[in-house]
Amino acid sequence: KTMLAGLNSEVQIYAPAGEDLNQHLQRINSYNTRKDAPTSWKTNTYTGSDYFQKMIAEKKGDIVVMAGNNATKTDAILKSVEAGMNVLADKPMCINTEGYEKLKTAFKIAKEKNILLYDIMTERSEITTTLQRELSMMKGIFGDLLTGTPEDPSIIKESVHHFFKYVSGSPLIRPQWFMDTKQQGEGIVDVTTHLVDLALWAAFPETPLDVKDAKILAAKRWATEMTFDEFGKITGAKTFPDFLKKDLKDANTINVFANGEIDFKVKNVHSKVKVLLFYSTDKVGDTHYSIMKGSLGNIEIKQGEEEKYTPTLYIKNSKISETNLNAEFERLKSKYPGISLVKSGTDYIVDIPTKYRTGHEAHFGEVMERYLKFYKVNNLPDWEVPNMLLKYFITTSALELANKQK
Repeated sequence: KTMLAGLNSEVQIYAPAGEDLNQHLQRINSYNTRKDAPTSWKTNTYTGSDYFQKMIAEKKGDIVVMAGNNATKTDAILKSVEAGMNVLADKPMCINTEGYEKLKTAFKIAKEKNILLYDIMTERSEITTTLQRELSMMKGIFGDLLTGTPEDPSIIKESVHHFFKYVSGSPLIRPQWFMDTKQQGEGIVDVTTHLVDLALWAAFPETPLDVKDAKILAAKRWATEMTFDEFGKITGAKTFPDFLKKDLKDANTINVFANGEIDFKVKNVHSKVKVLLFYSTDKVGDTHYSIMKGSLGNIEIKQGEEEKYTPTLYIKNSKISETNLNAEFERLKSKYPGISLVKSGTDYIVDIPTKYRTGHEAHFGEVMERYLKFYKVNNLPDWEVPNMLLKYFITTSALELANKQK
């Protein structure tokens, strides 16, 4: 969606022919032809059955960006890294414990070859999430992060998503395999990737962590039921494909295990993440809830009816005076000009100017911008790789635990 300095405008696309690719090219064309700040991408597309091997053999770029079917993604990451290519991969990088072992190997080889392997964590760019983290690092406002308990975690993050939704103004057509958790991954290893990432990123800012620091306390998974009419509406399919027959609840309904919950502890900090995937909603698109509990107050993001479904950042249960809170907040205002603190009953709302609310689709460009900064110095911050590995250890281990509890 965004042209970035240092990127060649001519890009190579390697993919199997089909509706996934058609939608991708249509989206690029819509950005190239829009009236406001149009992009100028020139695309060269290869659709042979050997598309991946062709990409490796030709090496027409310095960076390979990967998205799509997650069943093959971890292997593609590993083979790309083995070929000496820098990789920016959409989440999740792996969807099971077997994939996690391959991912560990990929990071090891990337280090040996001095190349960059990184995943696309768009939610770090969402302004309320960014400011929640900033506030949690301000001792005068937040105090210390509470350790919490399994029953009362100090960090809770919950995302609600929908199969039917709009992207860049158009209904999103899902590939049929998206409903196959063997190919897309279960909800507990898919969207939770973002939630676990944000929990680690906020609780342990710029701190390298290790899998030994983590313990999975509990995990569960459950299905969203989808009728054939609903399936056809989002895929255009005339029948359930054979690979979904294993998920049939009855002749007209499939079970999609798109929901999950993980309770985990890193060092002494207890966290809970939860993902819910409904079919659709009449009210609003995807929503996010988050709370971080501090010794001087809680920093909370809500996106419900009361907030008119706009992510809204609160400071709640503050134990400091309004005068001191405003004085401390001035330091954050200097970093993010235009934000302000508005009292609402006993709570405080962080008022955020529209200019900071760039929208989900814009966050992908912001991730690429971060990645290019790392690329220019050929180095990732020392905490990124160990924390990526920890993140995928948590999600894949949680899935394994949830499956044992069937």
